[in-house]
Amino acid sequence: MKTLKFVNNDKGQFTATLRKNVNNYFRENGISTKGNWKLFFKSIVMISVYFIPFILILILPPVSGWLIFPLSIIMGVGMAGIGMGVMHDAVHGSFSKKGWVNKLFSASMYIIGGNTFSWKVQHNLMHHTYTNIDGFDGDIEPKGSMRFSKNRPLKKIHRFQHIYAFLLYPLMSFSKIFSEIGQLRRFNKAGITEHMGAKPNIEFIKIILFKATYLAIFVGLALVFSNFSWWLILLGFLTMHFVAGLFMSTVFQMAHVVEEVEQPLPTEEGIMECEWTIHEMKTTANFSRKSKIFAYIIGGLNYQIEHHLFPNISHVHYRAISPIVEQTAKEFGVPYHENRTFISALGSHVRMLKALGR
Repeated sequence: MKTLKFVNNDKGQFTATLRKNVNNYFRENGISTKGNWKLFFKSIVMISVYFIPFILILILPPVSGWLIFPLSIIMGVGMAGIGMGVMHDAVHGSFSKKGWVNKLFSASMYIIGGNTFSWKVQHNLMHHTYTNIDGFDGDIEPKGSMRFSKNRPLKKIHRFQHIYAFLLYPLMSFSKIFSEIGQLRRFNKAGITEHMGAKPNIEFIKIILFKATYLAIFVGLALVFSNFSWWLILLGFLTMHFVAGLFMSTVFQMAHVVEEVEQPLPTEEGIMECEWTIHEMKTTANFSRKSKIFAYIIGGLNYQIEHHLFPNISHVHYRAISPIVEQTAKEFGVPYHENRTFISALGSHVRMLKALGR
């Protein structure tokens, strides 16, 4: 497994001061860094938004067949809510102080068709450690006809990626059902699975069983018990994933593939000439920080800077610690990238895709 070394060349105190300031906030207010009752309530809401429409699909009498599409869209919103607002905290260990609670809510990944172990490797290990570093961060690797890194070969088709990107983003959630199997095989072959303390064969068996169970429940049960036609059920299943995929892909991309952030490369010796904390500040951007409703829906992922610096802190606290991080960065002359609104972040992402295509 390839690794890089981050070097603090200027021997600055930014990291120590930042951690001290943030820790002081929690200590002075006497609150835990983990989730609170609001997070538990949100989890119930998001899981309900996901499962209640599915139950209705199973039990509704044969009324209008097209009713399956609004129900599937609602399920897609619930799926995205579980992925961003429930599972995400739990896999990072920030949902609760209790390990079994984190493990329980981490398992919500399985009910939306994903795999917890693959996510931990790809997201927690690779993306969070090597953000925006080509060859290490899987989130900016080429995906189909998309070019997310300036350090990758340019093809003619990339010229139009800012146009067709939003036709491909909805495929993210559905394709992940199957692509994670190949991804795990690559992790096994590279020795990453063993490095994570897991057994490759066991993880491979688990991923096949969990994927098969997911499809048996959310497709098989509907085909057997629902009054909807089989083709409507399959279209509804795809609609659910397309809604969730578009939602999650867009949110994730607006934090790292925008104009403001950097895509640095290591030296030939594998050295990043910047301390890790500052690297995260340079390669990550916030957006739409003032919108409480938006932050609630997407699990605080509009506060990506705070999340990358403190993944062990629950997203319910990001709004409160954000001014602390911003002020500390200002004092040390460290960049704090932000797009004020969702629309400005989306525009920056589109312009970045256009630039990467030319």
